[in-house]
Amino acid sequence: MDTTLPIAQRVLAIPTKRFDKRLVGYLTQEEMKAVISAPDVSTWSGRRDHAMLMTAYNTAARVSELVGMLRADADLAPKLGSVKIHGKGRKQRVVVLSPEATAILRRWDRELGDGPSVLFPNRSGGTMTRSGAHARLLAAAKRAAETCPSLRGRRVSPHTIRHTTAMHLLQSGMNLQAIALFLGHEDVQTTHGYVEADAEMKRRTLAALPRVGRGRRSSPKQNDELIAFLEALQREHPQ
Repeated sequence: MDTTLPIAQRVLAIPTKRFDKRLVGYLTQEEMKAVISAPDVSTWSGRRDHAMLMTAYNTAARVSELVGMLRADADLAPKLGSVKIHGKGRKQRVVVLSPEATAILRRWDRELGDGPSVLFPNRSGGTMTRSGAHARLLAAAKRAAETCPSLRGRRVSPHTIRHTTAMHLLQSGMNLQAIALFLGHEDVQTTHGYVEADAEMKRRTLAALPRVGRGRRSSPKQNDELIAFLEALQREHPQ
């Protein structure tokens, strides 16, 4: 008789440890605008950072995808330009840019002239490192916090920008399948975290409302019932 079987059964019987899943962090539209506008566009590095941050928000690119973008990957001839993103596992996706992002990238591409092949080069014309891109974002966030107090003390990373784009797309009405394709997710289940974060944001907003109806203060029970009703609607009619 195999003596390892009882041991394996006891191991499998150990309950899985419960833990709180951390919700994705993201910025509001006002905070994101403040970060994008923060770089000093009177300098070369500021114009590069402005174009890079605008592209990061428009495409939800991973930081490795962002620093690896080539000028040849950007089609900026039409009003609505596009950029080809080289994702994980040699997979590619094409993301359409907003008119504003297209115009900014077009000006930046002209400024690069016959220079480097990468879209967002470092000072020496080479490929920027991921830590370098992170540092530029932190500098922009720090400067943005001077005019946008809600950014003070916030931890902003390149992945925060990716989460922000996904959340804003979800809040605008885009369905999860489309967002998963936009982000380059292989499985739509990976994208469900954004729905949970959006539901939590709505819960906190509703819970913070002091009054409902004709000036009457709502009871905790009324708030719980309203929140449960809205969450049930979201489950029945997912984005």
